[in-house]
Amino acid sequence: MIDSIYIEEEIQNHPRVLEVCERFPKSRRILCGRYGEVFNRKAQNFRLQKYRPALILAKKFDHFVLDVPKGYGIGSDRNFYFSHMLNCIYDCRYCFLQGMYRSAHLVFFVNYEDFQAAIEKKTNEAPGIETHFFSGYDCDSLALEPVTRFTESFLPFFAQLPNTQLELRTKSIQVKSLLNREPIKNCVVAFSFTPAEVAAVLEDKTPSVERRLKTMVQLQERGWKLGLRFDPLIYHEQYKEQYEQLFQDVFRKIQIPSLHSVSLGPFRLPKEGYENVYKLYPDQKLFAGPLEERNGMVSYVRGIEEEMVSFVTKKLLQRIPKNIFFPCAI
Repeated sequence: MIDSIYIEEEIQNHPRVLEVCERFPKSRRILCGRYGEVFNRKAQNFRLQKYRPALILAKKFDHFVLDVPKGYGIGSDRNFYFSHMLNCIYDCRYCFLQGMYRSAHLVFFVNYEDFQAAIEKKTNEAPGIETHFFSGYDCDSLALEPVTRFTESFLPFFAQLPNTQLELRTKSIQVKSLLNREPIKNCVVAFSFTPAEVAAVLEDKTPSVERRLKTMVQLQERGWKLGLRFDPLIYHEQYKEQYEQLFQDVFRKIQIPSLHSVSLGPFRLPKEGYENVYKLYPDQKLFAGPLEERNGMVSYVRGIEEEMVSFVTKKLLQRIPKNIFFPCAI
């Protein structure tokens, strides 16, 4: 899976670095000063790298915890995100990551303890007030779990933090580490979905909708809190029929008592990110329209966006209580 591993010289003997190298004994190993020398250099071919991305092992020095974008959240007034990785093994055409970075290589920050110290500091700034932390914004929380062992480190940590909620957002079925331990009450395992027909075209390398639902059922049976994320909403002529079928499939298997939250969000990309992604995939029908720019973001024209959000909201609220529904502000 990983042919090449770049390693920052400073951390070449870090325990997590050694574990990763042991997992991929045949991979080529290249030392570098800082990960940006590889990740940020010019004239990289993102599409070509996406077929066989390298893994970059790095140390993060600052900005461990960041404010979430406006309108992003599931019920708390204090919302932050943190990213133990940059980029994703999946290849979703609508993902903003493809327009953000020059490189498709995967960056793994191994200094978990520094992230945890920053998270604890944020929590202590507002004692007694619930604070939500989101993992899976700049990556998929679980897709590389066998390599990063992210949950093995962060679940015990969050289990000891009062007044916090951790969201693991994913399309992955890599949940063995969750199934092998008791659930923690302040963790939500949130799965992203588009209709199966859309996923087959736009979500390359991801597990199918059916496999994701099977994984959710396994977690449900073990007692984990679950989240449903219908984000982004993708428009096409048959979207009503396809979202109705998706909801039938989902709520036939996922029980309401297991659900912590359900959210939705319309398709949107920052203007610069949209332009970068369009250059990568100029023939992709998704980017043909009907789109418009509003306030620096590219999204569906307002009438279509409002129609989709209204339709999907109505269909969801026929199945779930309103108090667990958190639409992203548009």
